[in-house]
Amino acid sequence: MEGTKPVNKKLAAALSGGAVLVLALSGCTSSGSSASDDKLASWAKQVCDAVQPQAQKIAGASTAIQKETSDNSTPEQVQKTDSQAFQTMSDAYKAIGAAVNAAGAPGVDNGATKQKNAVKELNDISAAYATLQKQVEALNTKDQAKFADGLKGIATQLDKLSTSGNDALKELEAGDVGKAMTQQASCKSTSTSGSASASATSG
Repeated sequence: MEGTKPVNKKLAAALSGGAVLVLALSGCTSSGSSASDDKLASWAKQVCDAVQPQAQKIAGASTAIQKETSDNSTPEQVQKTDSQAFQTMSDAYKAIGAAVNAAGAPGVDNGATKQKNAVKELNDISAAYATLQKQVEALNTKDQAKFADGLKGIATQLDKLSTSGNDALKELEAGDVGKAMTQQASCKSTSTSGSASASATSG
């Protein structure tokens, strides 16, 4: 019985939705207009430079889980890969939250509130991945049916996480902040790495 493979595929699909969260912060919804405010540009550079390596880690973790779906992996291999991936993602979101926190409030209306909400959201996402890591480590790899069921539950939680997770981030990078971010080379490369194929296929 090869119950884990299709389930881990579902996990990978849910995870690729989660990787979009960071890309929301990359300012890749470019409008092409330039941000003249130097202070805002410097804020955007600080955040973008910090986000880029973390976004690559998240994309790498997502790829690792997807790779486990294409091979004929044992439950033990799937568990190990998924656990490491969730750990990586938890650490990466925490680092992004710390970077947004360290950058201070962007110089826009309600900048401090937007920044605070985004940091809280990033920390919440980090905590959610840490919880998923514990759950995947607790799964019974000796019973493939139970293991597959457990993965299904985790995939459902990932789905929720990827659809509900980034309102505050979108709010933070609306308007001038987003424009400033699109001017940063590191944000441009964040938006192309990892999710280029996804954006190409979705238009």
